[in-house]
Amino acid sequence: MVVAVPAGRSIKRILVGRAMRSDRLGETHLPKRLALPVFASDALSSVAYAPDEILLTLGMAGGAMAMTHSWQIGLAVVAVMLVVVASYRQNVHAYPSGGGDYEVASVNLGPKAGLTVASALLVDYVLTVAVSISSGVQNAGTALAFVRGHEATVAVILVLLLTAMNLRGVRESGRAFAIPVYAFMAAIFALAVVGLARQLTGGLPQAESAGLTLAPEPGYEQLGGIAMVFLLLRAFSSGCAALTGVEAISNGVPAFQKPKSRNAATTLLMMGLISITMLLSMIMLARWTGIVYAEDPATQLQRNGVPVGEAYEQHTVMGQVASAVFEGFNPAIVLVSIVTGLILVLAANSAFNGFPVLASILARDGYLPRQLHTRGDRLAFSNGIMILAGVAAVLIVLYDAEVTKLIQLYIVGVFVSFTVSQIGMLRHWNRHLAVERDAEERGRMQRSRAINFVGALMSGTVLVVVLITKFLHGAGYAVAAMAVLYVLMLGISKHYARVRDELKVDDDDVESQLLPSRVHAIVLVSKVHKPTLRALAYARATRPSRLEAVTVSVDPEETEALQADWDRLDIPVPLKALDSPYREVTRPIVQYVKSIRRGSPRDVVVVYIPEYVLGRWYEQVLHNQSALRLKGRLLFTPGVMVASVPWQLHSADGQEERLYGGEAAGSVRRGE
Repeated sequence: MVVAVPAGRSIKRILVGRAMRSDRLGETHLPKRLALPVFASDALSSVAYAPDEILLTLGMAGGAMAMTHSWQIGLAVVAVMLVVVASYRQNVHAYPSGGGDYEVASVNLGPKAGLTVASALLVDYVLTVAVSISSGVQNAGTALAFVRGHEATVAVILVLLLTAMNLRGVRESGRAFAIPVYAFMAAIFALAVVGLARQLTGGLPQAESAGLTLAPEPGYEQLGGIAMVFLLLRAFSSGCAALTGVEAISNGVPAFQKPKSRNAATTLLMMGLISITMLLSMIMLARWTGIVYAEDPATQLQRNGVPVGEAYEQHTVMGQVASAVFEGFNPAIVLVSIVTGLILVLAANSAFNGFPVLASILARDGYLPRQLHTRGDRLAFSNGIMILAGVAAVLIVLYDAEVTKLIQLYIVGVFVSFTVSQIGMLRHWNRHLAVERDAEERGRMQRSRAINFVGALMSGTVLVVVLITKFLHGAGYAVAAMAVLYVLMLGISKHYARVRDELKVDDDDVESQLLPSRVHAIVLVSKVHKPTLRALAYARATRPSRLEAVTVSVDPEETEALQADWDRLDIPVPLKALDSPYREVTRPIVQYVKSIRRGSPRDVVVVYIPEYVLGRWYEQVLHNQSALRLKGRLLFTPGVMVASVPWQLHSADGQEERLYGGEAAGSVRRGE
């Protein structure tokens, strides 16, 4: 016999791959060379948009503001990054289980602090996908003309592709993403080396926008001392987008090969040093090449005192720097554009690894649906991956893949988690120092505490700056989303606690459940055929206290014919016909079952529903789905159990493992 393979399963195997046994989980663990592109792509990719955001913000004041202060803002961002990286190296050693900031906050500051961090991180992961992919599409548009005007569509397609890759498992996605990430690093380092060499020799060309002047935005023509400080702080908060992704490694420690903590800490240090080098290189190259960058280039950018107008196309900072440094060598310019677009798309992969793991831990603790704690066929947390992709795609469509708008919602969540987790680490070290007596170990703990203290102070300062400077520009929406998620997770936790308490077994429950009670069995019948006879046989085999067959009289003539067949075959089970003047099927059965329960509250009623199983999807439209409706109604009736008795049609041969819609033989319309 040839067994038909369901088309849906074949497509799934092509996209996701063969299912993996649970005992092969260790094979999915990552060495450092693969962990770096998997977990650090977000932080590394920020070099492609963090300089843009710094220059855009400084450019509001017009003039030479961006040229004179961009490198200072860059150094401030680097200082924060160094402290945050050093702080998180303490985290991965102290809490290697993968809970990251959530675990640190929950253990040291309490469950509500942990939920605050978790809600912030979940929102930030979604925004990471939306911002990174949107930015990648915009950068790709520099070299690929067909992308322009269709950014949102292309971005959603890329989200779907990333989803498919991650559903195949962490290790496979790491292999696929390693080459583009390392190619991006090589391209940026080449850009930095060539740019520095040409600058030292006096041969570095100017960028395409270098000859333009920058007019201030309305309201920014004359900035006083306080307003100037506010603008610099806002530029600093925008540049701190470069720090997003640092926390991904602390959340992904379980995915590393052993020794997990040491490998994670080493990867974190490598990521920090590479990110800092690339970020400073890009900011300095932008300054040397004289890039002028504006929020509204059509009106702000001027040539000989005249606005350039709508016809002017402003390329990204990365694109302009590459065009200047590699002037005359187009293949290098195109390569930088392509690998930048790829790294920005792949930066979302950090979120695809962090979000599902965190969601799984929250589900384990009862704050999110239990389904998120289950691994899929490829040992990845498939449900979390799908949810992340869906929400990010919605955001991309809503904001039309515009990075400038999306970036305003960004980084609030990550600095909430930074700050709370560092405060948690301070309590962690204080608790251990209170009991530790070894002088050498105490010295190590005190050094770690000092690092975490500086980290808490700096990340807290950045959080305040971000909230003050970006709240009205979009960060408020992110804060609102965190609040909603926080309340939702509390509600889920209360639901699980309520169900757990309600289902808890004590001695009285055991005794009451073991008391004898009668079983009243009902077999639903529409006509005498094989499914009906099988259901009757199964019901009789259970030896209930009372057994009867029930049909619904929609057509009196058909009911009489059914009774005649019943008597002719001498079936040893009484047949009862329920009147249905309005030709309903479900309601008369439910009312009859409830009447039995009212008459004998301690009886258990078992309703046997004969069903036949269809093998082809298009056959579903030829049959009603009254079995589903009937089951749904009976499930809410106390003391009632529903038993489906399947009869597989020939079209269902070989497809047992799939769940097909059955039809209740006892409730089909007469004549079908």
